Amino acid sequence: MLASALLLALGCAEESETLVVETIEPDPAAPFFRRGMWVLCQGSQRVLEHPDRIPMLIDDALALGVTDLFVQVYRGGRAWFDSSLADPSPYKKIVDAHGTATLPRLIKAAHAAKLRVHAWVNVLSMANNKNAPLIRDLGRDAVLTDQHGRSILDYPDLDVPQPDRRYYRMGTPAVWIDPAAPGVATRLAETFQELLTRHPELDGLHLDYIRYPGVLPFSPGSRFGVGLDMGHGDETRERFRRETGRIAPRPPDQLGNANLWDSWRRDKVTQLVRTIREQARTVAPEVQLSAAVWSHADRAYLSIGQDWRRWLEEGLLDFAVPMAYSLDSRMVRYPAEAFAAGPYGDRIWLGLGVWLFSKRPEAALEQIRLVRAAGAAGDALFSWDAIVDAPALRAALAAEVSRASTEIPSDD
Repeated sequence: MLASALLLALGCAEESETLVVETIEPDPAAPFFRRGMWVLCQGSQRVLEHPDRIPMLIDDALALGVTDLFVQVYRGGRAWFDSSLADPSPYKKIVDAHGTATLPRLIKAAHAAKLRVHAWVNVLSMANNKNAPLIRDLGRDAVLTDQHGRSILDYPDLDVPQPDRRYYRMGTPAVWIDPAAPGVATRLAETFQELLTRHPELDGLHLDYIRYPGVLPFSPGSRFGVGLDMGHGDETRERFRRETGRIAPRPPDQLGNANLWDSWRRDKVTQLVRTIREQARTVAPEVQLSAAVWSHADRAYLSIGQDWRRWLEEGLLDFAVPMAYSLDSRMVRYPAEAFAAGPYGDRIWLGLGVWLFSKRPEAALEQIRLVRAAGAAGDALFSWDAIVDAPALRAALAAEVSRASTEIPSDD
C-alpha cells in the first residue's frame, strides 16, 4: 500500500498510559483521540464491490475504536465513483452488479454509527496503469523522466533499467506522474473536485502518494550528484527555465542550480496540495483534507519533495498521518514523541503497520500503547483488510479497546 516491502525492510525491518476510548463527540474538557483505519479498494475484502460486507466493516470499526475510515476510491487512475476524468470501469462494474453505487451506502452506514468517512485517493502514482486517462489526455510528458531522459513508462517492470539497477531501485515501482508537468495539478484537482461533487456527504479527502517516488538508496538532494533524479521531462525543464530564469541541473555532471531545482520541485508538490484544497473547498467548504506522509519528515523534505510540515504550517492540511510502519518499536516511539511535542502535534496521527504483526499481535498492541503514551492526537491502522485476514490480530486489537474503555485509572 502506502510503502513498499523494500522500503519497510530498510526502514525497519514502557508502560502504557491508561487508555480511554471516547465517543465520536469530543469531550471539551479533554483531548479527543482519533483513530483512522484504511480500507482498500482492491484488498481482500473489496467492500465497495461487496456491499454485503459493509455491516462487518462498521462492526469492526466500532470494535476497534475507530473514529475515521479512509476508504480508497481512486487508485491507478481508476475510480470507484462516477467519473468523467478518471477511468470509471470499477464504478460501472459495481453498478452493473448491484444496480446502484455502493459508496453512498457505506457513508450512510458509517454516519449512522457516528464514524467519519474520508475518500482515500492515490494522487501521483498510477500503479501499473500506463493507459490511465490522465496520461492519455496530457501525454507522456505527464509521466516522470529521469536525468538521463528515460521515462518511467519505458522502465522494465516499472523499475530502474540496467546497468543502474545494480545500484538503485524504485521504492515503489509504478507509473509516477510529474507534479511539475503542465496541466497535472489542474487535472488531479478537478478529478477530486468531481468526486466531492458526486459525494458531498464525505467528511474528508485523504491524499496518498502525494510526492516524488522514493529511489533506493535515498539521496538528500540533487546537489550531491548521486542516485536517480526525477522530473527531467522536456516540458518540466522548460517550465523551470521560464519560471526561474535558470537551467535545470543534470546530475551527476551538471550540478548548477541544484538547490534551486530541488526547492522548485518541492514547491510544485506543495502547489498541488494547495490546488487540490482550493478546488475541493469550492464544492465542499467543510471537507477535511489530510494526507498519508512519510514519517521521516526530513527525508521526505529532501528526497521526495514532500514538505508536509509546511502543509500543516500553512493550513493546507487539516491533519497529517505519518506512516510509522516498522517492526522496530523505537522507530514508532521516536517520531510519536517528537510529533506530539511539536507545534502541530494536535493535527498529527501516527499510521501504524499492524499488518506486520499478524502472527505477533502483542507487538502491535505495544506500538499502539507507545503512541498513546507519547501523547499523540491519534493513530491509524493499516489496514482493515489485513486485520480481517488475521483473526488473532483482530481479536487482540478489539480486546485492547474493550479493556481500555472499562479500565479505571489508578490514583497512583
